Amino acid sequence: MREFDIAVIGAGVAGLSAAATAARHGVRVAVVEKLGAGGQIMTVERIENFPGSAEPVAGFELGPVMQEQAEAAGAEFLLDAVEEVALGGPVPVLRCTQGEVAARAVIIAAGSSRRTLGIPGEQELEGRGVSHCASCDGPLHRGKTVAVIGGGDSAFDETITLAGHAGQVVLIHRGEWFRAARPVVEKVSALENVRICLNTVVEEIVGDSVVQGLLVRDRATGAAREEAVDGVFVYVGLEPNTAFLAGQLQLAEDGRIVTDRFMRTSVPGIFAAGDIRDGSASLLSEAAGDGASAAVAALKYLREGVEYPHAAE
Repeated sequence: MREFDIAVIGAGVAGLSAAATAARHGVRVAVVEKLGAGGQIMTVERIENFPGSAEPVAGFELGPVMQEQAEAAGAEFLLDAVEEVALGGPVPVLRCTQGEVAARAVIIAAGSSRRTLGIPGEQELEGRGVSHCASCDGPLHRGKTVAVIGGGDSAFDETITLAGHAGQVVLIHRGEWFRAARPVVEKVSALENVRICLNTVVEEIVGDSVVQGLLVRDRATGAAREEAVDGVFVYVGLEPNTAFLAGQLQLAEDGRIVTDRFMRTSVPGIFAAGDIRDGSASLLSEAAGDGASAAVAALKYLREGVEYPHAAE
């Protein structure tokens, strides 16, 4: 069993910020991540809302840079998947696929996963025209027609990326207005090869071996129609990655971890940061701040070893 002062679960922006902040104070920090540095931003081609950069930055560049910062501060990275957090012993223990990690404090920054539509054809055609990564799969649809489903910032950012490859992008949203920030909405609305469909719900993804189209319905009139597309990019929100916690922490109704303003959870010594926590705005700048706040709170917990009012109380 490896032993550390602080274990960070997840190497997204929140986890990397937490690891760098804590390690700079000289404590032993482990970051446990099952994929690679950066988390979800690794599939984002243009990040325009992260402080410190006047120009858009690619997620696959930002993630490794933040990992280098954390490693330079002294954090150690473990490529592994956390299957369970055991809280019954003297210190928390992360039971991972390849072994166990003990830590005096734990910062959970495991992030979220893309929510699915849950409609016919989606699972069957995943990887055969159904995608969640415009920068990865956009070039495969050069000159063709693709659909983006969603109304938030991610959907709009990926629409901009796809518009540089596809002949036409059909942006479909079930609501009457978009949740995305106005500047990005205006930018997409000005693109000549983007067609916007509001108040429209996708009922089925059509295709035999590959995506061939969508069955959609106008929510106002009830009229159904088919949209001929060669690819479908889904951005309809996030599901928190909290299943491995097995009910050991207080969770909100949507599955996110309840914390106080210091990122402290309902269990002493366990902290949460980023969009896995309840009340997160899911902004990268906030995730970085969450990580730093969680690290400061964890360091204070290690120094003082004091109990505090749980987030649940």
